Parts: sequence; C-alpha cells; structure tokens
Amino acid sequence: LDQLVAPHIESFDALIEDETGKGMLQLGVEDLGERVVFDGRKAEGSPFGSKITYRIGRVVLSKPLVPDRDKLAVERRIFPSEARERLTSYRSRLTVNIRWTVTGDDGTRHEHEEIKECGMLPVMSIRCNLRDLSAASLIKRGEESSSFGGYFIVNGNEKIIRYLIVPRRHHALNLYRTSFTKRGVSYTPYGCQMRCVRPDQSACTNTIHYLSNGGATLRFSWKKVEYMIPLVLILKALVDASDKEVFEGLVQGEYDNTLLTDRVELLLRGQKTWGLHTGTQCLDYLGDKFRVVINCAEDWTNSSVGAYLLTRVVLVHLPVPRDKFRILLFMLRKLYSLVSGSTCADNPDSPQHHEVLLPGFLYGTIIKERFDECLALVKLQIQQDIRQNKAKSFDEPRYFRSVLVKTNWDIGSKLSYFLATGNLVTSTGLDLQQTSGYTIVAEKLNFYRYLSHFRCIHRGAFFAELKTTTIRKLLPESWGFLCPVHTPDGSPCGLLNHLSHLCMIVTTSLDSSHIPSLLTAHGMTQVFASNIDGRRMVVVQLDGRVIGWASPAKSKFFANLLRRLKTEGDRKVPLDMEVGYVPVTKGGQYPGLYLFTGRSRMMRPVIYLENGKTDHLGTFEQVYMDVACIPLEIEKGLSTHVEIDPTSMLSVIANLTPFSDFNQSPRNMYQCQMGKQSMGTPSTALSKRTDNKMYRLQTGQTPVVRPELHNHYGFDSFPNGMNAIVAVISYTGYDMEDAMILNKSAHERGFGYGTIYKADIFDLKNVSGASRSSRPTLHFGFGLDVKLDSNFHKFISQDGLPRIGTRVKSGDPLCAYVDDVTGRTRLHKYKGDETAYIDEVRLLGSDIGDSELQKVHIKLRIPRAPVIGDKFSSRHGQKGVCSQKFPTIDMPFSESGIQPDVIINPHAFPSRMTIGMFVESLAGKAGALHGIAQDATPFRFSDADRPTEYFGEQLLAAGYNYHGNESMYSGITGKEFAADIYIGLVYYQRLRHMVNDKFQVRTTGPVDPLTRQPVKGRKRAGGIRFGEMERDALIAHGTSFLLQDRLMNCSDYSTAWVRVESIVGSVTGEVKMRPKRRTFSDICVLSWPAWVYGSTSRSHEAVVSDRKSVV
Repeated sequence: LDQLVAPHIESFDALIEDETGKGMLQLGVEDLGERVVFDGRKAEGSPFGSKITYRIGRVVLSKPLVPDRDKLAVERRIFPSEARERLTSYRSRLTVNIRWTVTGDDGTRHEHEEIKECGMLPVMSIRCNLRDLSAASLIKRGEESSSFGGYFIVNGNEKIIRYLIVPRRHHALNLYRTSFTKRGVSYTPYGCQMRCVRPDQSACTNTIHYLSNGGATLRFSWKKVEYMIPLVLILKALVDASDKEVFEGLVQGEYDNTLLTDRVELLLRGQKTWGLHTGTQCLDYLGDKFRVVINCAEDWTNSSVGAYLLTRVVLVHLPVPRDKFRILLFMLRKLYSLVSGSTCADNPDSPQHHEVLLPGFLYGTIIKERFDECLALVKLQIQQDIRQNKAKSFDEPRYFRSVLVKTNWDIGSKLSYFLATGNLVTSTGLDLQQTSGYTIVAEKLNFYRYLSHFRCIHRGAFFAELKTTTIRKLLPESWGFLCPVHTPDGSPCGLLNHLSHLCMIVTTSLDSSHIPSLLTAHGMTQVFASNIDGRRMVVVQLDGRVIGWASPAKSKFFANLLRRLKTEGDRKVPLDMEVGYVPVTKGGQYPGLYLFTGRSRMMRPVIYLENGKTDHLGTFEQVYMDVACIPLEIEKGLSTHVEIDPTSMLSVIANLTPFSDFNQSPRNMYQCQMGKQSMGTPSTALSKRTDNKMYRLQTGQTPVVRPELHNHYGFDSFPNGMNAIVAVISYTGYDMEDAMILNKSAHERGFGYGTIYKADIFDLKNVSGASRSSRPTLHFGFGLDVKLDSNFHKFISQDGLPRIGTRVKSGDPLCAYVDDVTGRTRLHKYKGDETAYIDEVRLLGSDIGDSELQKVHIKLRIPRAPVIGDKFSSRHGQKGVCSQKFPTIDMPFSESGIQPDVIINPHAFPSRMTIGMFVESLAGKAGALHGIAQDATPFRFSDADRPTEYFGEQLLAAGYNYHGNESMYSGITGKEFAADIYIGLVYYQRLRHMVNDKFQVRTTGPVDPLTRQPVKGRKRAGGIRFGEMERDALIAHGTSFLLQDRLMNCSDYSTAWVRVESIVGSVTGEVKMRPKRRTFSDICVLSWPAWVYGSTSRSHEAVVSDRKSVV
C-alpha cells in the first residue's frame, strides 16, 4: 500500500530535502534572485542614489507543535488525529530568513538579516509527527495500523492534490492546430512546442510558429500575457550567431533540399528588416522592449535586461546559451519536416507525450509564486514610501524591518485556501490550463474508494469542457500505465483514469552526467563537430539537450547498449532512465535517440528478454518496443520484453473483480464504480473519525473467491461485502427487472446490516445574538427557567450536552445553552427524519485552551437494516434492488436443506454476459465445501484449462453436481422443481444507494410564495416535478382530464375576477348565462365588457402582473 501512494509522499518530501541536499523550496527561492530598490536621491557617483538589495535566504518548515503560548502542554507535538477530531488544519510554521544589503552613495555596504514568519502551512509526510512510527505507535496515536498518509488535513477533512496529466517535459512536439492561424497574419496551423521545467519544478512552455512568409516566431507567456518574438532575433541574442552559422545549423548539409533551404533563406532575410546584426544589438532591442514588463532594477542596461529575459523564459531547463541555441535549431528543423510532410504531427493526447504533475511539485510552485509576490510587495511598499517622502535613510535597519511588517507574508492562509477549495489564485498561471479542481476530499466511504483517490489521474478541467471526443479515447500507448477498465461512466469518462497497479512515477532526479561521455566513447559524434550530415545522422538528446549525433544504426546500438547496462546495473546507468529510439520512417515521427532521466515520468516493470532481468519501461519508449503479454506470445527476433503478469495493465480496484476476463467489459467498468459505492469498512479507527457522513457494514466478511492481489494488499482488514448463497431461478414475480429476493432469516441474522454515522456540529459563536467579544454570553447548560424534573433531562445532562447512547428522533433536543443576557435556556434540536443514537460527543476548544467551550461535535449513529428498495450488487456489475423479504418457510430449498440467501432472475445473464459470476458461483461453492479460498485472478484459465473443469472436479469430490446445479423444492408447495437450479456462493455488496435517503413523497407542503406551486427539493419537503413527458404520457393514455387535477387543482389552483371584452361563443351557437352561476364552464352572453369570477392558476396571475408592470 505504501508503494501505491509513494508519489504523493515523495513529491512532498522533495520540497524539503532531495538528493541534491537542497529541497525544491530552497531551489525556488534561489531562483527568484535578488530585488533592488533605489531611493532616487541622486548624488555624485550614484545617479540613482542609495539602494537596497534584498532576497530570501533560508526557508524553514518545522513540524506541527503546540503554540508557544501554551505553557501547560506535556506533549508538544501535534498529531493528525487531533486535527481531524478538532476539525482544524494539520499545519506547521513556515519561516524565512530575509537578507538585505544597503549600498550607500559612497559605496559602503551594510548587510542585515531578519527572520520572518510566513504563517502556518498545511503539511504531511516528512513534516508529519507520525513519520517512521511503528504500527503499534500509529494505533496509539489514533491512526490505523496500515495508515500510509499522502493527504493534507484542512478543517478536519482529508484533502488530496490529485494527479494531473501535463505535456512531457523537455521534448519537442510537432503540432497541427487550426487555432494557431488565429494568432495573427501569416500564421499557419504548424507549430513546435516544448514544455521546459526548472530544477524547482516550475515550468515554462515555448512554442515556435511557422509563418506562411517563411518566417518563424517564438511564443512564450509572462504574467499571463503572451508574446511573439522573431526566432532569428532570439538565436542571435543567445550566442551572437552569424547568418552562416544559423544557415548551416538548420540545413546540416541538405543543400539539395530546396524546400528547406528556401525557407531558411526567407527566415534570415526577414531578420534584415529589423536592422539588428549582432548579438549585442539583439539583446539591447529585447531589453528596451521588455524593461517595463520585467520591472527590473533601474541601473540595469538593456543588454542585461535582454539576457535576463532569455534566462527566465527561453528553454529554462538549459542554463547554457549554446545549448539553447542548438535545441532551438533542432525544433525549427523538426517543424520544417512537418511542413514538408516528411514526418507526421505528434499526438498531444497520447500518453507517449504525457507526464504527471505531482502534488508536492505543484504545492512547491505555488509557494514559490507566493514568495515572489511577497518580494514584489516589499518593493511596492518602499517605492510608495519614497513617493510620499516617508522613506527614511536606507542605512537605518529599522526602516526595512518596518516595511516587512507592513507587507502581508501570510503564505499559509493562501495555501490553506487552495487546499480547501481546489481553486488556484495565480498571477503567472504556473503554465497550467485550469484554475480550479486541483484538490478533492479523500472520502472514506469504503477502503476501495479511499485508495482509488490516490491512484486517480485527471486530464484537467479544461478538457472536460471540450466537445471533441479525441481526448477521451483509449489509446494503445496507455497499455500498462492507465487502466482500460477503471474510468467512470458519464461526463468524466476517459478524462478521469486510474494508474495500473504496477505503474510507478519517478519522483527523484537521476544522475546522468556521465551518459554523454559513455556514448562518445562508443562512437557518438560530438555536438560541435563540423561534419554533421542531417541526411545520414539523427539527433541524440538527453533531457532536452542535444548531446551528439549518430547514424540510425549507431543510435539503435546505443539504445540496446543503454538498456542492457541499466538492467544489469552497470556503468551507473539508472534503471529508471527512459531510452526512446525513434527509427527513420517515411511520414512517421521525427527520428532520433531521446533519453529522459527527469521526474514525473510514468514507468512500469517488465522482463527484458535479452538477460531475463527487470527493466523499467516509460510511455515514450514502449511505443517502439514489442512486449509479449505471456511467454507463449514471445516471437524470436521481434519481442524485446514480456509482461511480469497479464494483470499488470489493470488498476488495483479492477484487479479485485474475480474472473474479470470472462465478463463483458462494460460490466467490469460498472463494478469498478459500484465497488467504490458499497458499504464496507471505512476505517479500523472509527472512534477517532469525525467525517460528516460515514457508512459501515456491520457484518462484513472476507470473500471465499478472491484474486491474488486481495491478499497482497491486505484487503481482509477492510471487508466490503458478504458471501451469499445465490439461486438463479424465476421463483416469483418479485425478481423481475434485476430485482432480488432476500431471505428474511438471512436478513435477521444480519445479512447486509449497516450503520450510518452522521456529524452534528454546533457552535455557539454562530448563534444569532451571540457576543463577538472575548467573553461569550452563551454557555452550554441549563438556566434557572428549566425545572429539575423537566423532560429535557432524559436527553441532556446537567452540563447541557447529550447523554451517550440516548435514542433521539426528529425534534428531540441534542444540547442546551443559556443566554446570560436574557437568562433563558435554548435548545438545539435534532432535525433528521430517522431515529438515531448519540454515539460520541466531542468538546472542541481553542488551540491553547484559553477560552470557554463554545463548540461541540455530536456523532449520531443511524441503524440501516436492509429494506425493500435498497440496492445490492455482485462483483460483476449485476446490480438490483431488494424487492421482497421472503420468510424461510416460503423459500426454496435443496435436497441437503440449503436455502438461498438471495434469489435472482436468470434473465440477468444473457444480455450482460457476466460469465465471471457463473464461475464465481462454482468456485465459491467448491471453496465453501472444502474450506479453502479460491484464486480468482484474471487470465489464469484458457481454452486448454477451463475453470468449469477445474471447479467442477472439486464439486464432484465433495459429492455435488459437476455443473453446480441442484434439485430444489418449492417452499410453498413442497414439490420438486422440474428443472435443476443453478445455486452457489457469490460475494455480494450492499451499495450506499438506499431508499431511505431517496424516497420523496408529500401531500401538502411548502409552496413558492410567488407562484404558489410546490417547491422542489427533497430536503425542503418539495414535490416531484410533473413535466412534459409525464403530460404526454397522460394524453397518450387517454386520460388527459387528469392534467387539470395534476397541473392545476393540485398545483396552484386559484380564483380571480377576469374582465371579458366580447362574447365568448361556442361552435353550436350562443349559450345564455345562468343567473347566479358565473364561471368559465358556461359560455355566456353578457353586456360587454363584463367582469366574470372564475378559476385560474396562480402562475398565470403572476405572468399577468408582470406584463402589467412592464406596460
């Protein structure tokens, strides 16, 4: 289990400490650099005056501790269970060391530093006090023995930052998008894009656009504003390259390729119109245009500003300008190949070009941006003081400290808001396409659902709004990385996926510094060689950096060499390095040898056939590998790898479906969802849980038929259903349409018996009339106006809190409080519709216990025995409602006296084709008879080794029918059925969809004050909508007069005086009005105009009133 959630934990650990010795937080603040502010007081030798240079030094994130003001606490550490029970956040103190240097007019320098608190930051993992505790110690601290962490606690809720799919880093993608043409005149649909990531995991995307006039521009984003710069301008500014160097770097000896040479010539000629010929001129030009945008120091030259711009936005993963120059030439050359049609566009929706945005890395980039905003606020505050002449001498340390006090450094509250809402408030965009939906609540409905939260991976909220279905398709490239079964049906289908159970995510940066020299020693051509021929050589890249060139045959040799070395652990080649060799093909992907050692890549273990050792494959390289599913499929000379197990393509939850290879695939998809909706065992530490709503199955059992992974992950500690004897028979009409008949005796023995726990939180501070001062006026307890023999005392103790175990129904008091101002006692009452029991009462105080008790948490226990209408399901997507509970005397029985717990209709199987349920019934029956647990792992059986024969032999050995059929007798007549009945043992789940939560019925109730129609909503005691389809049904049924009853009399019947302007006639002629009865049912003749009193609807009156108001 720890391995399943390791990326969540390790990515957060990397913020504090990684393999380089510095955490990503420290790398992030170092990347922010220094800020400079001048006081503007010009002096001789100092045209800008004195200056302050300040930066963030060391970042310290402590472990959660009791506040220093609390002098009485014996245990200073705070544990997650305390935050969970008190409905607070589990967070620790974040502090930074601010260092600033004051340079005077005379050049003197004075250095100072200050420790600044940045609020309380939600933490987990390496900063959690549960780290490295034993199972016994975890239980002592209110946790489960198998607790694996990976979540934040915010306001008592467990919050997870879920995985997001983002483009692969440091790899150039050829794109064809019609939207590119909307970016300006001459823009075409062709582009080449690369997502670049700094060591602190902040990202920046660069895109080269191809123009119809032969030019090319580089697009980047700065503070959410996009900029387009001619590419040649960037190339010359980087390395002061000449036109010849750019020409030869792009053409690479292909002088006979006129399409390529013509475009390069047009590209270079277009640059001449700018009049910029040297690198210094290009830097000066960039600095002049972007000086205001970047907001740099006043003493910087234009060249310095231009160089800073190139460092911050152009290929930020490469610190050396020459490396940036080479990769830009490669990207442009790759783009030209797409335009010419020699290579195809890359698929941005393919997992081959994806990686995972890990929770800890996203968390760190948000913190880095908040630090950047704080530094900018300090500069703004100083500049404001200078304009208002409030700034004293910079030499005085107290002045800068006062500036730090004035600015808001509370980063913790902003991160708490992000975790609580999932909304990202950002000034730069963080190179992401969405601003919401980043976090989810780790619901503990059952353990399946809880675990799946840590393995789910989402494409992004931006893609959920797109109308195209391309992004939802299941592609072959996702084999072994994304589960093909475990995705929800409905709108998130294909967007919300789950990782396969063997899929790993690289969270550490691998040492690859020796790889270039290793390849050079085996014949790789150096990057600076002059004999590079683009027609006979392909590029060799390492993490988005060109390290050399080689022929296609040599590149293939390098790929095989590196793969052998990394599987054998030789020459320090890391096992998680991705070796992607793209061969030369006509109209295929751009060829080359691409090596990846960065973080956030999806990898999975397979067996390398050459040496029989474990190899880790990535999404990029797997496309060009031949991986056999089983040893029988290995083709000599073609297959390179073989799967460790055929089930490696499935997620953890999908692997728990027994014999899933015998089922129709939609049924396996349904089971993945229903397994997460079933009542199970959410936790083994229920007394420490304070969830708003929890479901618990009281009589959970371990399944007799179980896959191998069920034992591997220890799911027996969290049972999710019951073993039921199921007979497949059409016994009565109560089993039609997927309904099931439940044995009443099995129900009385506890079959499917469940409990719901609900939380009722009452805070006296939120009561109207409560005092907002430090001394409250409301207190729990009874006032003098309540007599000792009052009926309230059987529910509430003298302290005003409920008694444990008390039975309460709607309207009964839960707690009492007295108002000091009026002296009266008020009651907080139970508002639920069901009978409940007081299970636990928690008193929630302040952090240091210095204020009076004002908040109470009451946990209510609601028994939920199965009733007619509750939903059940097998593990094969066969769901149905309980239609009847038959007494034992009426249930059919077998020759041995066995009566089924559940009866289902045979018509449930033909169209669904859930053969796996048949096999489970056989296996469960044999396992129960022999007292063994049966292995239900998929792909264990074949045509040569059939499960019916395997389990049939076991049934024969136990003295039962080979096919699982038995003679049965009617419980009503006592006669034997004419046909044998298929009966066996099937694991059933009780779903959380219960009729007591969903039934909606009313006679009279609340109505809308304007239209007088019934309100909607079950919680508001509203009615069920009688809509257009229901209206059409009554008309088609020939009972249209019922519409008057439904839509008028029982809805918003009303009467009103109506002014009639003319004669109302009938087809047969005029009908005279009765003397005393003036209604619309009579067609009448009056002196016109006349007033008539008749029936109408309230909604019609409202419409008429609105029209009058408009007129």
